[in-house]
Amino acid sequence: MSTAKTTPEQNKALVLEAFDTLFNQRDYDAASRFWSETYIQHSAHIEPGRDGLFNLIRSAPDTLRYEYQLILAEGDYVIVHGRFSGRGGAPAWIAADVVRIEDGRLAEHWDVLQDEATREQSKAEIRCSATLFQQRRKSLPDQKHV
Repeated sequence: MSTAKTTPEQNKALVLEAFDTLFNQRDYDAASRFWSETYIQHSAHIEPGRDGLFNLIRSAPDTLRYEYQLILAEGDYVIVHGRFSGRGGAPAWIAADVVRIEDGRLAEHWDVLQDEATREQSKAEIRCSATLFQQRRKSLPDQKHV
């Protein structure tokens, strides 16, 4: 149970800064300040703990990038909808990441991932792509300091 209470707005800012630091900047020393030493990883494709996540990113192509489209928070939980691109020829991932914050650090993580699809690949005939992410982001309020 968290002893240092943060607001949902602080938690959203924390998650965005943490994701940018690890996934885009690849600054592992700085990123270690954001992830708890006892971090619990529920994702089936990532080894346990903070080291499992950091090792996955170390092994990813240098072109890997993360961008978010939408972020929501309630209490100690943050949900961020985003896109992981530059995966070395593999389709980009569209992700819904759920993060629990404890004592001002990322303590637990769950995700739902799907491959990005072209309009031709989508049975719904809807393209899920970076272009749509960028268009949607333009219509949202600036969330860099949310």
